[in-house]
Amino acid sequence: MRRRTPPPPSPLPQREGVDAVRVRLPAGGPWATVREHLTERLAADAGVVDGMFDAGLVVGADGRAVAPDAAYVPGMFVWFHRELPAEVPVPFPLEVVHRDEHIVVVDKPHFLATTPRGSHVTETALARLRRELGLPTLGAAHRLDRLTAGLVLFTVRPAERGAYQSLFRDRRVGKEYEAVAPYDPGLALPRTVRSRIVKERGVLAAREVPGEPNAVSRVELAEHRPADGLARYRLVPATGQTHQLRVHMNALGVPILGDPLYPEVTGPVEAGDFRRPLQLLARTLEFTDPVTGAEHRFRSTRTLTAWSCPGEWAGR
Repeated sequence: MRRRTPPPPSPLPQREGVDAVRVRLPAGGPWATVREHLTERLAADAGVVDGMFDAGLVVGADGRAVAPDAAYVPGMFVWFHRELPAEVPVPFPLEVVHRDEHIVVVDKPHFLATTPRGSHVTETALARLRRELGLPTLGAAHRLDRLTAGLVLFTVRPAERGAYQSLFRDRRVGKEYEAVAPYDPGLALPRTVRSRIVKERGVLAAREVPGEPNAVSRVELAEHRPADGLARYRLVPATGQTHQLRVHMNALGVPILGDPLYPEVTGPVEAGDFRRPLQLLARTLEFTDPVTGAEHRFRSTRTLTAWSCPGEWAGR
C-alpha cells in the first residue's frame, strides 16, 4: 500500500490563531487558470477572487503570490486567508486542566466552539489556545459541541495528533457527562439507550430513524430535587454520534434544559446572549496516553447553573 505524500507546510503564518486555507487543485476539470477554479470552488463573486489575486493574497508553496492568469496545474497547492468574520467574544475563560509536551486538556465553557467552523472562527477554543499559550501547532484530538461545556483534549505536536485521535475513533476513551433535565418518576433508570441517529447537512437537529443502532448511551439518575422537579443525570456514551446524548435524553421524555434543538428547534439566539446555556457538561475524560503510556483521568470543575444555582437559572 503506497503512503500518501503529506502536503507541503503552509507558507503563510496563522492569523489570530487560525490557519490559512489550503486548496489542492484536482485532476481534470474545465478550468484554464487557478483564478477560474477558485471562483467556482469558493462560490464567490468574481470580483472578490480578483481582489485576492490583485492583493497578492493567494500564494503557492514557495510563498510567492500566484498571478491572476496563472495556468491551472492539477495537484498544485495554493493558500490564502479568508476574511475573518466579526464575532462577539465569548466572555468565559478557557481553563487549562493539564499541559505537557504532548497534550493540553482544557475545561471549555458553554458557547465556545472547539474548532473554527462557519461563523465561529477566532472565538473558538483552538484559536484562543493557540494565541494564549503561544502554541501555533496545537490541534484538536476531538470535538465538543459549541453549546456543551467540559473537557476537551488537544495535541501539541502535529505528528502525534493521529495517535490521540485514534483513541476516540477506537473508543478507547472513558467519557462521562452530566446533565440537568426534568425528573420523571415513571422513567426506569438506569438503562442503556440504543438507536440509529442521522444528522443531515444543513439540518440543525439530528433524528432517530429505523435501522441498525449506531448510537449507544448509558443513562443513570444521580439525584432528583422535588422542589422544582429537576434531576441530575449521569450519561455515559459508548459511541459518538452528533448530538447523541441530547437526542437520547429527548427520546426518553426528559430533554436537557436549555436545549434550543430538542424537543423542538427554537428561533436563533441573538449573538451575545449567553443567558441560558445548555445544561450538559463533559465531566470526566479517561485514557491511556498512546505516546507516553501514562494513565490519565481528568475531571471538570464546572457546575451546571440549573442545579447549583436554581434561583439564578429560573430568573434568567
